[in-house]
Amino acid sequence: MTSTRSTATRRRALLSASAVGLLAVTTACSSVDSGGGNGTGGETAEGGSGTLAELQESGSITVGFAGEEPYSFQDDGGELTGAAVALNEAIYSELGIDTVEGTLTEWNSLIPGLNADRFDSISAGMSILPDRCEQAAFSEPEIMYTTAFLVPEGNPDALDDWQSAVDAGVTLAVMGGAIEAGYAEDTGVETIQVGSPQDGLDAVVSGRADAFALTGISLRALAERSDAPVEATEAFVAVIDGVPQIGAGATVFRQADSELLDAYNEKLQEIVSDPERYEDVLGPFGFTEAERPVEGLTAEMLCEGDLEAIADELGPELGLDS
Repeated sequence: MTSTRSTATRRRALLSASAVGLLAVTTACSSVDSGGGNGTGGETAEGGSGTLAELQESGSITVGFAGEEPYSFQDDGGELTGAAVALNEAIYSELGIDTVEGTLTEWNSLIPGLNADRFDSISAGMSILPDRCEQAAFSEPEIMYTTAFLVPEGNPDALDDWQSAVDAGVTLAVMGGAIEAGYAEDTGVETIQVGSPQDGLDAVVSGRADAFALTGISLRALAERSDAPVEATEAFVAVIDGVPQIGAGATVFRQADSELLDAYNEKLQEIVSDPERYEDVLGPFGFTEAERPVEGLTAEMLCEGDLEAIADELGPELGLDS
């Protein structure tokens, strides 16, 4: 079964925190923006410099993606698509960068690949977490997250929230480096690591795992396109040690590419602050008002990682109990 979230209150109550054919790999060896000291310093008509200027001049940007539907994946024709990609395309086109190309990368290799200049940014709906913020620069929140389980039909272990998985003593499939792996480690849940959503589904079907934990919208998409005897549970807010795991995903840049990040954020705000435009861009991939970030939630807050403080400050907006 899938969750239905049609009101703002429901939206704020369901929060929290890829394998497909390979795209033609495009290597993008870029210099960093002027803020990093290695930029070219060249100005364009749009006023960019460093990496931003280079991307505007070439008219193309290469993004790392992990093949996770509905964030960034290949369609049946082999074209890069997904909600994160659509959002990137809308923003980059306004910055004078009309072509978004992809490099398929395993999830836990995305940030290392970015910092090794294999691509210019990460388009994968990656959750903003303190340890990741130490390694790369995140845009402002783009997508609010919930958690769910992919389970055998009938949900034999009656999983409906994170604590139910702890109590049932199940073995969870989790993607290496994904936020759900951290939840499992923090709560002592036994896991097996998988490299992609398809691998997680296979682990459940084969019985190697009792369930696969991932974001709710990803598992809805996975269950809907699979003929396997599985279903996605209702999405929920993971509560770890009494703290709601308020999560949001974003596009990721090298830390030195500050001008590119700032330009991206300026255009992102125009979309996130407009419910109709947000749905126009991300709606075709199943995203609704439920996933639109709440006003006041910032990347800085999530990078600091004080989820209790966020819940206290934005409780009403998030639909959390006081």
